[in-house]
Amino acid sequence: MKKTAIIIFLAGITTMSLFAFMAFLISTEKVEITQLPEEPIIDVASLPEDSQVESKPKPLIQPPEPPPPLPNTIEPTEVNDTVSDLVYTSPKISIPSTTIAGAGLGNQPDKDARPIVRVNPKYPIVAARDGIEGWVKLSFDINPIGEVINIKIVDASPKRTFDKAAKQALKKWKYRAKSVDGKAVAQHNFIVQLDFTMPKAS
Repeated sequence: MKKTAIIIFLAGITTMSLFAFMAFLISTEKVEITQLPEEPIIDVASLPEDSQVESKPKPLIQPPEPPPPLPNTIEPTEVNDTVSDLVYTSPKISIPSTTIAGAGLGNQPDKDARPIVRVNPKYPIVAARDGIEGWVKLSFDINPIGEVINIKIVDASPKRTFDKAAKQALKKWKYRAKSVDGKAVAQHNFIVQLDFTMPKAS
C-alpha cells in the first residue's frame, strides 16, 4: 500500500510540474503577428451587351492619274512598194496536136469526140532542176459527158519521171462527146502523147 501511495504521489508531483512549466512558457514567449495590408478592390466595369464598336471608315485611295501620252517621235518608215519578185520561168511544155487513135467511123456522118479544154501539165521540179526532158504516152476513155476516165500509162521516157504530172493534166481535159443518132455516147481506147521539153537558150 505504501508503495502504491508513493507512486501516486510522485505522479501527481510530476503532473503538477509539467503544468507549471507549460504555464511558464506561455507567459514568457511573445508572438508577433504581422497584419497584412489590405489589397485594393478593383472594380471592373462591364460593357453593355449590345454595344457596337464603331470603326472609322478607311479613306478612299485615289488611283494615280495615268501619265500623259508620250509624243510620237518615231517617224513612219517609208515602205518601198517596188519589191523585186522572184520570177520563175516555167519550162516550156510541148504538147503536139493530139492524135486520137480510136475506132474509125468510116463514112458515117456522126461526129467523133473533139477536145475543147486542154490543160498543160506542170513540169516536175526535180526534172526542171536537173534539166531532164521526156515524154509520156497515155491511153484513156471518154464518158458521155466528155470527161476523161480510165487513164493508163502506155509508155514513158524516162520511166516514172513525168507520169504523175501527165495523168493529173489529162484528168482536167474536156471533150465534146461523140454523138450517135443525136445521143452522146462513150468512147474508148484513145492514145495521146505529152512531151516535156526545156526552153532552148536563145
